[in-house]
Amino acid sequence: MRPFSLGLATLTYGATWPSALETVRLADRLGYDQVFTADHLFATGGDPLQPFFEGWTTLAAWAQATSRADLGLLVGANPFRNPGIVARMATTIDHISGGRAILGLGAAWDDVELRAHGIDPGASVGERLDWLDESLTIIRGLLAGDEVRSNGHYAFDRVRHEPVPIRRPMPVLVGAYGERKGLGIVARHADLWHLWVGLDDAPRFTHLDGVLRRHCDTAGRDERAIRRLLGAKVVIRRTRAAADAAFERQLQVQPWRGDVLTYIRESLWAGTPDDVTRALERYRGVGMDGFIAQVYPPYDHETIEALATTVRERLGELPAPAGEGAPR
Repeated sequence: MRPFSLGLATLTYGATWPSALETVRLADRLGYDQVFTADHLFATGGDPLQPFFEGWTTLAAWAQATSRADLGLLVGANPFRNPGIVARMATTIDHISGGRAILGLGAAWDDVELRAHGIDPGASVGERLDWLDESLTIIRGLLAGDEVRSNGHYAFDRVRHEPVPIRRPMPVLVGAYGERKGLGIVARHADLWHLWVGLDDAPRFTHLDGVLRRHCDTAGRDERAIRRLLGAKVVIRRTRAAADAAFERQLQVQPWRGDVLTYIRESLWAGTPDDVTRALERYRGVGMDGFIAQVYPPYDHETIEALATTVRERLGELPAPAGEGAPR
């Protein structure tokens, strides 16, 4: 069984900058292996116009405020930016952080924010996936220091970048689950595959993992080269009733409603440390390599601390001390 990694997806919807920064610093001190934020132009949790901070510039600030955790977007929206610019930004984050950048990228699912900002959404999600495939080919070449040419959706004429990242290869994370195209892109390009799951979604994960393995066979890639990182919104308390009550208090602050609220309720991991430990053990048993907990303001430091200490200890997966090669 491969080393387990623990990540924190810190969304800034409705947050103040000091509260988000304090939370990320806490995660870094507690030994989280990765810290992520989102890449959107409208907030996707409730009121789309609520305040929040842009993803890449947020990572640049966090890179200097932390010393241990890897940093990335979960995941970047490919249509927002030219892949050459993305490669430059990722490399810059890598140097600021001393080699801790993750390149997270996806096709982008929110047509509304694309159209509202005058960004071409393509003819379909399928076309955006084709763009993602091409973009990742370009970005991986640039991060490797290669000279890149492309004459598809993106036109690159003998482009090469310096400096290259400190950490080579920079880990590429792809968030996709479509069985025909999305997982094929994961198989060809990803070092890390991310999937949101509920407490009892192990059969779904197992099915999609099997599809990914078949795509890896087709691509001639060893499926063991791809780490499976699952994620969910988590609330941990001493009792399930207390966890449920903590979530209800969060609803008084977060403007979740409609389909978003229904989805969050259905996929929420709310319970005791033992409840969450057992769920993680089930997923570990079917191939999960790491878990990413998603948190929103008001940031739940009690859960963040419980995951990094009590739950991780019960899993037997405490991190290495800082500076001793914590698993990533």
